[in-house]
Amino acid sequence: MSKAEKIIQETKYDIPPELQGNVNITTLDKIYNWGRRSSIWPMMFGLACCAIEMICTAASRYDFSRFGMEVMRPSPRQADLMIVSGTVTKKMIPQIVRLYNQMPEPKYVVAMGACASGGGPFKEGYNVVSGVDNYVPVDVYIPGCPPTPQALLHGLITLQRKIDTQHWKATRWYGKDPVPEIPVPILGPDIIDPREISQIKTYSAEKLAAQQSGEEAVALPETPVSSAA
Repeated sequence: MSKAEKIIQETKYDIPPELQGNVNITTLDKIYNWGRRSSIWPMMFGLACCAIEMICTAASRYDFSRFGMEVMRPSPRQADLMIVSGTVTKKMIPQIVRLYNQMPEPKYVVAMGACASGGGPFKEGYNVVSGVDNYVPVDVYIPGCPPTPQALLHGLITLQRKIDTQHWKATRWYGKDPVPEIPVPILGPDIIDPREISQIKTYSAEKLAAQQSGEEAVALPETPVSSAA
């Protein structure tokens, strides 16, 4: 007896014997997730050498169109998957966050490679962000420098498995409250996260007060008093 036949027999629905080989009983979550996992549209953009491996994965040798992902959209409003493929610099992170905010829900992020996951060999660089997950939520991390096309395919399959476990009532995009946008980082002398501006102001005020109190605490040198002859 097949698994489908067992499910049918365990249900309360009376299915005629001649239809039991053509009718399956399933849930709304499985159909909903199956449709989403089989039509993931990645956004067409790359940052560094990992993007070359992503292009190879889309070519005929590996061909991720087998998973319903061949429609790479140049517009974030038509994409639901962001593959961060390459080194994330402080000059680029405001654009990445802006593109992420423009993507409709449901949306997912894959950090492809060591640079996108944690900074990679440039982690201590003055112009490199130590992981894109400091600014946008990441669903799947793919190690490697750069990852091979097989590794990217494994990461995409892992994302599909994650989608299979989601319940539509528990997702953030079907909640009562609107999903807030992520504040776009401010690029100045250094990258500034708008969510940390209050902490920066508090720290600056405390440091300034400490400096001023330290200057006042410095005693002036005493003027020597000349003794009377």
